[in-house]
Amino acid sequence: MSDASLPADRPLLSVDNIEVVYDHVALVLKGVSLAVPKGGVVALLGANGAGKTTTLKAISNLLHAERGEVTKGRIVFSGEEVQDLSPAELVRRGCIQVMEGRHCFGHLSVEENLLTGAFTRRDGRRALADDLERVYAFFPRLKQRRKSQAGYTSGGEQQMVAIGRAMMARPSMILLDEPSMGLAPQIVDEIFEIVHRLNEEEGVSFLLAEQNTAVALRWATHGYILESGRIVLDGEAKALAANEDVKEFYLGVAAAGRKSFKDVKHYKRRKRWLA
Repeated sequence: MSDASLPADRPLLSVDNIEVVYDHVALVLKGVSLAVPKGGVVALLGANGAGKTTTLKAISNLLHAERGEVTKGRIVFSGEEVQDLSPAELVRRGCIQVMEGRHCFGHLSVEENLLTGAFTRRDGRRALADDLERVYAFFPRLKQRRKSQAGYTSGGEQQMVAIGRAMMARPSMILLDEPSMGLAPQIVDEIFEIVHRLNEEEGVSFLLAEQNTAVALRWATHGYILESGRIVLDGEAKALAANEDVKEFYLGVAAAGRKSFKDVKHYKRRKRWLA
């Protein structure tokens, strides 16, 4: 089923009660369910180690490289179950992951990196050239650095390369893992503005895994909060940003103002959703 033929009320991506086990013994995700509507931007939030990256890798079928597997539940993309597909086949169907840490090919030029994103395509050089110019229209800085060795570009430019490389596969959905990690606030805003433009102008759906809750909720339409491999809270992004528990435990602001670090010991006792 193509994206265009999806019923209006059916999400582009649906994760239904999945469990993930590593090395046949370590249960990492426990009954995780979420949905991303066509054309949506959904944030997957939580602290380091909560299970965000594992969730994305379960969707993109990259778990097997790390001796992990989905042992329960199902993952439906564009109307079809995809948990048994290869990562390359999922890319061909329009779902691609941008890994945490950018992972550019440092010895290749910026443009060569971008072209590697089109390895699943068979539509000719003209189409690739057109899409390359389309990527440069979103990332003019990359056009200026197109012949530069990617390993010698800045962290922000490498994140742009990673997203641009994903765009070369013509995805309908991008799984974006920790796009703000290690970047200055100004560059983070620039990256998220480009994500917003890709969503608005190209119709690309995004599932964002982020520790930076404030930034993610500013740009997303919906959010899910993961803790210890479970979804503990979800809702519209604006509602989550206004939620007192979320502000206290993820944004560092309590009703009376910014929290003191000494109050962290009350974390689990005071969380209403853990009651």
